Amino acid sequence: MSASAVHSLWTTAADPISKIDAPKIEYGQLSPTLIVIGAAVLGVLVEAFVPRKARYYVQVFLSVVALAAAFAAVVALAAGGYGTTKAHIAAMGAIAVDGPALFLQGTILLAGIVAIFTFAERRLDPEAHGNRVDSFAAQAASVPGSDSEKAAVKAGFTTTEVFPLALFAIGGMLVFPAANDLLTLFIALEVFSLPLYLLCAVARRKRLMSQEAAVKYFLLGAFASAFTLFGIALLYGYAGSVSYATIASVADGSVQNIDPALADTMGNDALLLIGMALVVMGLLFKVGAVPFHMWTPDVYQGAPTPVTGFMAAATKVAAFGALLRLLYVVLPGLRWDWRPVMWAVAIVTMLAGAIVAITQTDIKRLLAYSSIAHAGFILAGVIATSPDGVSSVLFYLGAYSFVTIGAFAVVTLVRDAGGEATHLSKWAGLGRRSPLVAAVFAIFLLAFAGIPLTSGFAGKFAVFKAAAEGGAGALVVVGVVSSAIAAFFYIRVIVVMFFSEPKADGPTVAVPSPLTMTTIAVGVAVTVVLGLAPQYFLDLASQASVFVR
Repeated sequence: MSASAVHSLWTTAADPISKIDAPKIEYGQLSPTLIVIGAAVLGVLVEAFVPRKARYYVQVFLSVVALAAAFAAVVALAAGGYGTTKAHIAAMGAIAVDGPALFLQGTILLAGIVAIFTFAERRLDPEAHGNRVDSFAAQAASVPGSDSEKAAVKAGFTTTEVFPLALFAIGGMLVFPAANDLLTLFIALEVFSLPLYLLCAVARRKRLMSQEAAVKYFLLGAFASAFTLFGIALLYGYAGSVSYATIASVADGSVQNIDPALADTMGNDALLLIGMALVVMGLLFKVGAVPFHMWTPDVYQGAPTPVTGFMAAATKVAAFGALLRLLYVVLPGLRWDWRPVMWAVAIVTMLAGAIVAITQTDIKRLLAYSSIAHAGFILAGVIATSPDGVSSVLFYLGAYSFVTIGAFAVVTLVRDAGGEATHLSKWAGLGRRSPLVAAVFAIFLLAFAGIPLTSGFAGKFAVFKAAAEGGAGALVVVGVVSSAIAAFFYIRVIVVMFFSEPKADGPTVAVPSPLTMTTIAVGVAVTVVLGLAPQYFLDLASQASVFVR
C-alpha cells in the first residue's frame, strides 16, 4: 500500500472527529447526584489520608453534610418548578428531571441521612479494650476469629469505609429512578448494588453469617443484573436505541425515520416482549417481589442491622421508581401485556409475604417477609396505571421507608451477651423491662399492619383506592385479606412484648446515643404525622406524579 493511500485513509478517518459536539450537561439539575458521588469520592480519599483516630468523625460529618446539601438541592429544584412546569430530560437524554424523580430522590436522601445516623452509632456494645465499637467489623479483610482480627479489635480499628460505600449506594439510587435510557438504568443499578453487597459482609458479630448473606446477595444479584442486561440488549435490537422515548415510539408505531440497518428487526414483538420481561424481572428482584424474593430473608438476617434498615428502605424506593418509569413511560402501549403478569406477581407477593411471615421466629426475618408483603401492596398501586396510582406509590414509599429504618433501629437496641437478640422468644416481657422501646416498636408494627391513624393506613388506603379505580378491585380484596393475615403476626409480637413474663436472663435494652434516638424519633414522627394528617403529603405526591416524556 502506497504512502499516499495510507495518508488518504488516515485523513478520511480523522475527518469526522471535528464534528463531535461537546456534551451539554445541566450540572445544576444533576447537582443532588453530583454532590453525593463527589462526597463518596472524598470519603475514599479520607480513608487514604486522614489518620485512623479522626476518620470516623470526618466520615460521619462529610456524609451527613453531603446528604443534607443534596436534599437542599432537590428542594431547590422542586421550588424552581423542575418537578412540574420545567420538567425535562437532562444530560443529553440520559436523566429525567421531573416530579417523580425529585420526590423519590428527596425520599432516598432523607432516608439516607437517618440511616447514616444508625451506621454511626457507637454506644450500644460495651467498650472493647477501652475503645467504643460500632456494628461493623474491626477489619473486614481479616478472617473471622483469626489472630489478625483479634489484633484489630484490640487496636480499636473500625471499618469507616462503610460511609463512602453508603454514599456510593445512595448516588446510584438517585440516578436509578431518574434514568431515561436503559444504559443509564443499568449503570445506576450496578453503582448502588455493588456497595450494598460489600456492606452486607462487614457485621462485627456473627461474621460468617454476614459473609454468607453477602455471597447469596451477590450471586443472586449478579443473576438479576445479567437478566436485566440481556433484556436491554433485546430492547436495543427491537428499537435500535436504548432511549426510553424511542423505544416507546417504536412500540406504539409513531416512529418517523427508520435506520435501514435496523428495519429488519424493528417492530419484532418477540424482542420487545422478552426484553421487557427480562428488564422488569431484574427490577422485581431488587424490589423483593415473589418469585424473585429468595435472597431477602437471608440477607436481611445476616447483614448488619443498620445496613438492613438502609437497604430495606432506600432500595425499594429506587427500584419502584425505576419500575414506574419503565412501565408508564416506555410501555404504556403494552398495558394489556404487562398488567396480567403484574397482577399475578402482586397477588402471589402479598399472600406469600404475609403467610410465610407467620412461621418466623427471628425478628429480622419477620421484617423481611413483611417487606415482601409490602412490595405486593405497592405493586397494586403500580398496576392502577393512572396518575393516582403513581402518587399513591410515591406516598407509600415515603411513609414505608421511615417506618422501616425506625423499626430496624429499634432492633439494634435489644441486646444480650452475643450482640443483638433477634429471636422472638428473647423479646418476651420487653414491655415491662423497657416500656418506651416496646411502645415505639409497637407503633412501627401497627404502621406496618396498616392500622388507622398510622402512616401505613394512609399509604395502603391510597394504593388500594387507586387500584380499585383503575379496575383492579379483585386485587384490592386480596390485598385486604393479606393485610388481615399480616396483622396477626405484627400483633403477636406486641402480645409477646407486653403480655408475657420477662425472663431472668433476658436481653437488656441498650441506651443509644442521640444519633439512633434521632432516627427512631424521626420514624415515629413521620408515622404519626402521615397517619393523622396525610393530606398535605398526598397532595405533594400527586403534584409530583407526572412523568416527563
